[in-house]
Amino acid sequence: MSAQCEVTAKAAARAPMGPFERYLSLWVALCIAAGVALGHFLPAPFHAVGRMELAKVNLPVAVLIWLMIIPMLLKIDFGALHQVKEHWKGIGVTLFINWAVKPFSMAALGWLFVGTLFRSWLPAGQIDSYIAGLILLAAAPCTAMVFVWSNLSDGEPHFTLSQVALNDLIMVFAFAPIVGLLLGLSSITVPWDTLLLSVALYIVVPVILSQLWRRALLAQGPRALANTLAWLGPVSLGALLATLVLLFGFQGEQILTQPMVILLLAVPITIQVYFNSGLAYLLNKKLGVAHCVAGPSALIGASNFFELAVAAAISLFGFQSGAALATVVGVLIEVPVMLSVVRIVNASKGWYERKA
Repeated sequence: MSAQCEVTAKAAARAPMGPFERYLSLWVALCIAAGVALGHFLPAPFHAVGRMELAKVNLPVAVLIWLMIIPMLLKIDFGALHQVKEHWKGIGVTLFINWAVKPFSMAALGWLFVGTLFRSWLPAGQIDSYIAGLILLAAAPCTAMVFVWSNLSDGEPHFTLSQVALNDLIMVFAFAPIVGLLLGLSSITVPWDTLLLSVALYIVVPVILSQLWRRALLAQGPRALANTLAWLGPVSLGALLATLVLLFGFQGEQILTQPMVILLLAVPITIQVYFNSGLAYLLNKKLGVAHCVAGPSALIGASNFFELAVAAAISLFGFQSGAALATVVGVLIEVPVMLSVVRIVNASKGWYERKA
């Protein structure tokens, strides 16, 4: 297995982790401070943004979410789906974790921690909304940051690309039913029209537009795609930060009165990352999958498409909801927790490749 990994690692294009990705938690913390302060001292602009809705869709947020999601989807080559058969065991494990384990384990952890153990320390009126946010966070696998995690763990690049492309395709059809099922099991009213509209706006349309744009750029040569992704990167990151400032502008009073909320919501999110990544890693070892596939498989199995979760939470429950806050907590802890998983995967390579 190690020889296969060495070959693919050398062949992989190494995309270094940029300063934004490395210090994402710091930027999110700064957005929390800025949003809370602005929302407290200048509430009028935030309320004006909150009223800019059409068919329950907040228009400024819709624009920001598109600016976040489309550059990510532009990187995905759906033509890579033919490579699925080359790594079918690793892909099978990741699909099992992403779609049969992670949403349900997160719902169970939400019910246990938020609904039971932490109930007395959280606002009573937001309990169901927090659980809904956790479900939304876990219902879609990550699209963009997993390429960074895969590179840091010497992952097989073709596996990562084909796995992400397949997950994005499945997400078009599976996100709404899974979210609807788990919200229903949590006795949370499911506004199906808004949920389906969110899927169309934040998954279907961006996928179609990004692939049409990608095809047009590739027709001009590979450099055109690379240049476009380079200038879109800061735009996408700026949109994420602006969205976070807006969210915390609306959440400011709640955070100031109960600052422990963020820490309590981080507990089930952190547990589910380690649980799902560990389960995927062990299943790959059991099936004899190469470490360069098992690493990204574990990382893709554990990470979340938080941009989509934030958009869906705002559409379904509003800016000031506990659901929106819960999804943003996922953004806050994404980098430190996932970097720790990368370190565990890399440090355990010798154990992984040791025969039983």
